[in-house]
Amino acid sequence: MPFLDSSQVAVLGFKSVGNGVLISDRAAIYGAERISLGNNVRIDDFCLLSAGEGGIEIGNYIHIAAYSSLIGKALIRLMDFSGLSSRVSVYSSSDDYSGKSMTNPMVPEEFRNVKSKPVIIGRHVIVGAGAVLLPGIEIGDGSAIGALSLVSKSVEPGVIVSGNPARTVTKRSDRIFTLEAAMFGLPNQTKEDN
Repeated sequence: MPFLDSSQVAVLGFKSVGNGVLISDRAAIYGAERISLGNNVRIDDFCLLSAGEGGIEIGNYIHIAAYSSLIGKALIRLMDFSGLSSRVSVYSSSDDYSGKSMTNPMVPEEFRNVKSKPVIIGRHVIVGAGAVLLPGIEIGDGSAIGALSLVSKSVEPGVIVSGNPARTVTKRSDRIFTLEAAMFGLPNQTKEDN
């Protein structure tokens, strides 16, 4: 996969860019001035990042796999060590589907009722292929989202959720936090090591 070199990344005009950033030359970036990228970030082929007023904040050690999209007016934040598998869709804005207002961006705003709320993806969260995350949710640290899940409500830390709508399946091991500490030569700070 061909990645942009550092001079090509600089030309895009990101709000901030860390070290070790790899962006496919086939990714589409809109509103780069509202996008912050941490260190060791990889954005694969055919991803779409479209930052609205709230921006997109991508932490450190983040992978966004092919065909994923992050779209919306409100903030989208991916915290350290989180990752999106292929074809994940993250929306911080959504049209009103009730029929009480019109939909789609070609209709003047006064006839629409777009809901925009932040989406926060916690540390060490993995989101499975084809999952859809809707506005206003927070996924707690260490949780996992199963493939093809629809997440319309916040997810507590340390669980695995799956389905449409997504429901808690089981607890997830917190060993990822021990491994993070070991990676940086720090003492283990978790209560359990499941």
